[in-house]
Amino acid sequence: MGAYILRRLLLIIPTLLGIMIVNFTLVQFVPGGPVEQVLAQMQGGGDVFEGFSGGGNDVAEETFGSDSEYIGARGLPKEFIEELEKEFGFDKPPVERFFNMLWNYMRLDFGESYFRSISVIDLVLEKMPVSITLGLWSTLIAYLVSIPLGIRKAVHDGTSFDTWTSAAIIVAYAIPGFLFAILLLVLFAGGSYWQIFPLRGLTSENFEELSLLGKIGDYLWHIALPVFASTISAFATLTLLTKNSFLDEIKKHYVMTARAKGLSESRVLYGHVFRNAMLIVIAGFPAVFVSVFFGGSIIIETIFSLDGLGRLGFEAAVSRDYPVMFGTLFIFGLIGLVVNILSDLMYVLVDPRIDFEKREG
Repeated sequence: MGAYILRRLLLIIPTLLGIMIVNFTLVQFVPGGPVEQVLAQMQGGGDVFEGFSGGGNDVAEETFGSDSEYIGARGLPKEFIEELEKEFGFDKPPVERFFNMLWNYMRLDFGESYFRSISVIDLVLEKMPVSITLGLWSTLIAYLVSIPLGIRKAVHDGTSFDTWTSAAIIVAYAIPGFLFAILLLVLFAGGSYWQIFPLRGLTSENFEELSLLGKIGDYLWHIALPVFASTISAFATLTLLTKNSFLDEIKKHYVMTARAKGLSESRVLYGHVFRNAMLIVIAGFPAVFVSVFFGGSIIIETIFSLDGLGRLGFEAAVSRDYPVMFGTLFIFGLIGLVVNILSDLMYVLVDPRIDFEKREG
């Protein structure tokens, strides 16, 4: 197993390299870089992308100039533009910039944000707790609810309990996460109905003044709605996955043999079926965690005004803050790859008969 883990760890390097190459290449063809952003703000335009959303050719010409250069009709000195390019590092060819970035990443130097006076790693560490909170709590709750519910649905397959819970699960899965989050805000966070939960943030302003129990209660009070909104789709998928896995295992011969020996139903389910049925559920753990941590966090963090990694990455992409954008992309990719390795280790933990080294051989 040690050799397999070592190979998987070594594969992280080319995988991350491929991710960075693809995204760095794509960025070179995207209009509106950081230099254009600064120039648009200096001219009072606010955002260079306004040139693409309206105003036609006149606005585009004003933004980039009639010769497709951002010096254009702004009347700014060429020396100033060159100094600005040098400050952002765009005085070097793309290939040189890419290899410089890789060399810095090897030394865990992710650079400094173009538009904030803070290093990328400090910025990521500052936003990480919010995303970890959403990802871990949502995944944990989804598993704690889905596994027992899925097992019970499998045992009572075809009954009225199975029917109405399946209907509820399908409805929950069909509701978009962002729509459900807005619904929770309207109903329970000072919308048109009840002011039960806070509207934004992870803690209250007087958090430091509270007792230990008060801090725990305040924290749980703030994360209740965001975590609930993040969990809804993962909960539905996991429940049906667990049910189908148990149904497949219950029909196998070893289950009938165990029952014929006089073993109790709980012993059969949790002593024999559980270990085999849970393999596919564990295999889905990376997808659940990564989807909540990366995908859902952007929408949920924005709606609930939570300052996390998802929102940070989105804002960096919009503002063309390349160090932050590539830094968060690198960290997202690294976390996703490590979580996949942890999933394989959980396979072995649940069923020691699995040997990935022999399978690869």
